[in-house]
Amino acid sequence: MIDIEVEDPAWTAAQADVEALALRAAEAVLLSEGADGEHVTLLLTDDEAVRELNARFRRKDSATNVLSFPAPPNPEKHLGDVALAYGVCAREAVEQGKPLSHHLQHLVAHGVLHLLGYDHMTDEEAEAMEGLERVVLAGLGIPDPYAAGEGDHDRP
Repeated sequence: MIDIEVEDPAWTAAQADVEALALRAAEAVLLSEGADGEHVTLLLTDDEAVRELNARFRRKDSATNVLSFPAPPNPEKHLGDVALAYGVCAREAVEQGKPLSHHLQHLVAHGVLHLLGYDHMTDEEAEAMEGLERVVLAGLGIPDPYAAGEGDHDRP
């Protein structure tokens, strides 16, 4: 089960089908990892809300594109929450020369993979996580976000 809360109306103003796009990306990751019975909450919000979350939980007083908050093991199968900042995501999409829809789905996939325990702290972890992102995104018809000519190569 995937709950989506659109807190910032800028998301739907820019991308009318934002909820469907986010849902498809999250479902694709869960299915690919055999976790399709798990529960995830996605929050599509603004930069200020993500800045506040980042400051509170990571002690970084700045907005970022995506934050993941894994839940402790629980009987409800709630994996955790993912929050995306509209302004940062929209700006990155423009800077990277890609549609907002593609960047949104990439960041949702990235965030859900974090909830499943994946990380990118080492080169080996990053390669594994990026490989999974590529497979999921290809299944959604989205080009490799890390390939030359497909925008920014920085990790979300």
